Formats: sequence, structure tokens, C-alpha cells
Amino acid sequence: GGWEQIPQQAYQLTLGNTSPAVVQLKRRLISSGDMPLVEYANDVFDAETDRAVRKFQARHGLVVTGQIDEPTWYAMNVPAETRLQQLYLNYTRVQNMAAKLNPRYVVVNIPAATIEAVNDGMVEQRHTAVVGRVDRATPIMASNIHQINFNPYWHVPKSLVRQDLTKYMLQNPNYLTEQNIFIYDGSGNKIDPQTINWANISDREVNYMYRQEPGAANSMGHCKINFYNPYDCYLHDTPGKELFGENARFHSSGCVRVDNVNKLVNWLLRDNGDWDQFKVDSTFDSLQRLDVEVKAKVPIHTTYITAWANRQGTVSFRDDVYKFDEQGKVSFG
Repeated sequence: GGWEQIPQQAYQLTLGNTSPAVVQLKRRLISSGDMPLVEYANDVFDAETDRAVRKFQARHGLVVTGQIDEPTWYAMNVPAETRLQQLYLNYTRVQNMAAKLNPRYVVVNIPAATIEAVNDGMVEQRHTAVVGRVDRATPIMASNIHQINFNPYWHVPKSLVRQDLTKYMLQNPNYLTEQNIFIYDGSGNKIDPQTINWANISDREVNYMYRQEPGAANSMGHCKINFYNPYDCYLHDTPGKELFGENARFHSSGCVRVDNVNKLVNWLLRDNGDWDQFKVDSTFDSLQRLDVEVKAKVPIHTTYITAWANRQGTVSFRDDVYKFDEQGKVSFG
């Protein structure tokens, strides 16, 4: 079985093009069920081919353009045997996890960079996410969401002070001021950033508190969603919404940024009794610092699923970003 590779010539083909490579492209799309079977595949990239390419892109979590762009070309040339292996491996992962699920939970799927809010087997909300890059991976774990911080301060982690802030300050000495980040020593005294030698920062200076004020530029955006874990990992809003439109959303330092997070906050607080969407949105807009305990203590699972089928039998695949498929990992203790 399997499917044939599509040639280099298929690259960048789009609706209206004519090329011998379209014949192979159609055969490839028919093999994976993205295009209905035809008796004779001609060399015209017609509306039906466009529909099939878009369906293929959607199944593989790619930006749906209808064009054979680079990510689409590469995804089409993954052998059927590799995809089959992926399905076996992920079936085992899902079986391992299924036993531990409550009726209501939040699941972050890292390879798909998506979040689902599930209730009684139905996905009630689906959110695009940005997750940890390969060298700062989002950890795999199960926990309970217990608190929402509205309009939080952001305390810059020590590792980022050393890795990132020093670099930014050398490039632009006003960076901290522009970002509304203030420095405090152990006694709570404000430190002037210009008194620090950013090219050779001391351990004592790294251990100061670097705190970003609430507001539009805050790295947490309007909220932070806390769950118990030893990794200082949490879900949060972001001022950088443009990343949600990308194919590969692996940009964070381990925490998970959530698109339309206000909707998820409302879903999490629904058992609190005194919250609705209007109240969530107006609290965001007010910039008021507020911490709210989540009555329901909703379970959260961060997972690693690169292949799955929905109830209609449509199979989806994602890239093995952290190379856990390659290692054959099925359980994440």
C-alpha cells in the first residue's frame, strides 16, 4: 500500500495551474482520502484539487492556503508507513491517558499547539495556543487549575534575566522603561537600570526582582491561569497575538499562551456563580489586579499527541517537534 511521493515540480502549485505534477498530486490526495476517486486524473489544478489540498492542510494543522507551499509539500511526502507508526504510537498514548480523565477537563496538545475545554466527552471550546520551543519545552503533566490572576504583574524569571534581558538592554538601554519593567532589591528599594553593567551582570543583580506592571504590554496580557506544578508553568494571555496565525507555534519558554483566553476564563469560572463573559471582559479592560480562586478546580492535562481521528473518522497528524515519536515514548511518568 502507501502513496507515491509528489515531485519537486509540485511545489507552489495553486488553483488554475497546469502541470504534469498535478497528476501525481491528485493521486497522492486520492490515496489519503482527501480527494474523491476519479477514473482519470488530468494535469489541471481545478476547484476539486484546491478543495482537497485545503482539506489536507487542515488535517495537518497547516495554514489553509490551497497552495503547495513548503510545509504542505513536506507533509505530503511523509511515507504512509511512518504515518501508520504514528497512529499506533499515539493510540497507546491516548489509551494510557483516557483512564485518568474526569468528565470535565482542559487538555493542551503540545504538537498541535491547541487547547480544548472538554465536558462530558464534548469539546465545548477550542483555542489556538503557543507552546514551548524545543530548547524550552512545555512539560507533560496532569494538575488542577485553581486560580485566575486578572491583570497580573509579571515577575521575570531569573533564567530570562540572564539569557534575554541582558541582551535586550545592551541593544536598547531604555528597554526596561519602555516595557514598564521595574527592578527592586531584597529590601524593596527601586534600582536604577543604568547602575547595572548589563555586559557583566552579577549574581546579586540577577537575583533582584524584575517586575512588569499590569497593562497592554505585559507579557502575561490580561490574565494568568494557575495550576499546581513544580515547573513554574501556567496558561496566560499575551500582547503578541500575531503568533497565533503561524503554522509552527513553538515560541514560548515553556508556558502556554492562549488565544481568546477570556472565553476560557469564563468557562473555568462558571461554577463560581458570580462570573459571566461580560464580567470577565470588563475586568480585563479595567486593568484591576484581582485574584480569583477557581471553585471547580478543573483538571488540566498537557499532552503529546501527534496523530488522532475524530468521530467522523478524519485522521489528523502533527509534526514530532520534541522527537518523542522518534524515541517511541508512550508514557510520560
